[in-house]
Amino acid sequence: MFTRISIDPRIMQGAPCIAGTRIPVTMLVRMVADGITVDTILDDYPQLVAEDVQQALRFAASSVAHRTIALDQPA
Repeated sequence: MFTRISIDPRIMQGAPCIAGTRIPVTMLVRMVADGITVDTILDDYPQLVAEDVQQALRFAASSVAHRTIALDQPA
């Protein structure tokens, strides 16, 4: 399902990363959330392809899909 994501306790302390890199999923998600375009991300990290970013976003969405998360302040 997430063929471009790897989790290895020896790499980035086991944080989910793009396979074959030390680029954590969280970094890519934050970049997109901060308004950085996929094209800019790919320019800055030429070892990535667009599908890496898309799969990172899908992985993050899947990771929180069935969790209840308490927010610090009411919505």
